[in-house]
Amino acid sequence: MTSQTSGRAARLQVLKKKEVKVNYAELAGMSDASVEKQTGRDWAEWVTTLDAVRAAEKPHREIAAYVSSLGTPDWWSQMVTVGYERIRGLRDRGQRRGGAYEASKSRTFAVPVARLYAAFANARTRGRWLKTAVEVRSATPNKRMRLAWNDATTVEIGFVKKTDRKSSVAVSHQKLPNKSAAEQMKGWWGKRFDALGELFG
Repeated sequence: MTSQTSGRAARLQVLKKKEVKVNYAELAGMSDASVEKQTGRDWAEWVTTLDAVRAAEKPHREIAAYVSSLGTPDWWSQMVTVGYERIRGLRDRGQRRGGAYEASKSRTFAVPVARLYAAFANARTRGRWLKTAVEVRSATPNKRMRLAWNDATTVEIGFVKKTDRKSSVAVSHQKLPNKSAAEQMKGWWGKRFDALGELFG
C-alpha cells in the first residue's frame, strides 16, 4: 500500500468517526432525558427496538400497542409512537398519520398531581381558566383524560407526578385541519396554561 493510499484510508476513518449522528430528539420533538425517564429507553434505543420489528411499515395503532406491550404507560406509548413516526418521516411535526394535524403543549406546575388533575376534571374550576365548554369523554384520575370540543376536535391529556409538590400536564389537540390551525391552537394552549398558573397562584 502506498503512502498516498494509506493516507486516504486514514482520512476516511477520521470522517467516519466524525460522522454526525441523527438528532432523534429534535426530530421527535421531545428530549432524550424526558423519554428515557418515563420509558426506560432513549430515542436511539426506541428506534433500534422499533426498527427491529419493522414498525415503520405498521399502522399507528399497532406501533402504539407494541410499545405499550413493553411496559410503557399509555400516554407515553402514544408519545413514543408519534416520535418514532416523525423520526422515520411518516408524519410532519404536528401532523397525524392520516393527514390531519395536532397541537401539543406541556407545562409543569408547582402543585401536586391530584390538584392539577382536578383543575381539568372539575367543571367549575376548568371553566375559570379554560374558558371553553368541553365534554369529558374518558378519564383515569391523575393519569389521563380525553376531551371533546364542539368543533369535532379532541384533546388527549396526560398527567405526570414529578414530586409531591410538582407535576406536569401534556395536551395533544387532535383533528385540526391544517398546520396553521395547529400553530394557532398551540399558542392558545400556552395562554390557557398561563391562566391556569395564575389560578394556582
